[in-house]
Amino acid sequence: MAIVFLEKIKRQRYLTIVFLIVILITALVIWRAFFFKKKLPEEVISKPKIEIKIDFETLKNPALEEFQPIEKIVPLGPEIKIGRENPFVPY
Repeated sequence: MAIVFLEKIKRQRYLTIVFLIVILITALVIWRAFFFKKKLPEEVISKPKIEIKIDFETLKNPALEEFQPIEKIVPLGPEIKIGRENPFVPY
């Protein structure tokens, strides 16, 4: 009986130590996630803005003048019936 009782105490001691370690790790993670303030960078060096220049002379190219405008696509009207009323009914 005494051996079993001592084994229970040893096991309980180990479980207590493991439980305390888990609690300590959890507290550390929560502290780092919520209460630890990140250091802001002292100064951000920004690159100079690149100025975009559009060359409209390329639109006056004679090869581009040969293009013809695209015809307007007319949407299907109500007179054109699309598909069947119930597509799941077999033929």
